[in-house]
Amino acid sequence: MNLDLLKRLCETAGVPGQEDRVRDLIRSEIDGLFDHVETDAMGSLLCRRDGTDDAPTKIMLLCHMDEIGFLVSHITEKGFCYLQPVGGFDPRNLFSRRVRVCTEGGDLPGVMNPGGRPVHIASPEDRKKVPEVSEFFVDLGLGKDTANKVNVGDMVVMEEPFVEMGDKVVSKALDNRVACWLGIEAIRALGDQRGAAEIHVAFTCQEEVGLRGARTAAFAIQPDIGIGIDTTLACDTPGVPEQDATTIQGKGFGLHVRDSSFIADRALVAEFAALAEAESIPYQRTMLRAGGQDGAAAQQSAAGARAIGIVVGTRYIHTVTEMVDIADLTAARDILIAYLKSVS
Repeated sequence: MNLDLLKRLCETAGVPGQEDRVRDLIRSEIDGLFDHVETDAMGSLLCRRDGTDDAPTKIMLLCHMDEIGFLVSHITEKGFCYLQPVGGFDPRNLFSRRVRVCTEGGDLPGVMNPGGRPVHIASPEDRKKVPEVSEFFVDLGLGKDTANKVNVGDMVVMEEPFVEMGDKVVSKALDNRVACWLGIEAIRALGDQRGAAEIHVAFTCQEEVGLRGARTAAFAIQPDIGIGIDTTLACDTPGVPEQDATTIQGKGFGLHVRDSSFIADRALVAEFAALAEAESIPYQRTMLRAGGQDGAAAQQSAAGARAIGIVVGTRYIHTVTEMVDIADLTAARDILIAYLKSVS
């Protein structure tokens, strides 16, 4: 398994609207895998593998490139940087974090903390308070010189390494570099095999702020079938009721039936389930009470498309400790390969 590629994808910075580094990495990996590659006006990378039919079925895999992060919104006279989030954060996970501020002159290390009194001089009431995201700031240690190096709009990402832990991998940005990895590796596995269907892999931008890149990409491609590839919750951890677990790690890929953005095509769900069973690929059906993914954009583009989600259960999602089980990642890769081979 090419975990080195997944590591490089996760450790590359790319928040909504600034996915260019991730896009460049993907471009370098997909050389020779597609018949046509282009970057659209919003910054999504659209890749096409031609089919043999004159009027082929269009199958679209949607894999968003962006990670949740921040943009610098204000720099004080003393050099502290205030931020605006691009993506959903729980402020309880933001205390005392190392970050990277990506500027035109290069990347700078910083630390993120909320305003207020530190523990030694905090009152009991201070210690109970959970700050709003807007109260966090970044200190680069540069004082007044910060304003000479950092601009409003520069992206800020969490600074954490990709690590293997037993049967798991842990990193920031597994949501959704997992999908980028799956999109690349599934096509790589096809080799020279060609079939009737025309296969599109869209590495989309700005998913975390409203499926924006997927909407424009799907409108341009107008697929017949859209497959949203993403992570989803794995709340199989202490303190979460069983009915809210969503997925159980180690039980296979998630066959995504519903979230608040779309309802999957029932015939596609049945088709993928039958294929997984025939190929002995472990899977679990998943539904998410809230949240959305790029499959919804494909489903609702132009005159519409049949759509489904293929997801990988992820613990501690939207934190720097996102965790996936390698067996589930393998299962997601294998079902995509099996499906694409069945239409190729």
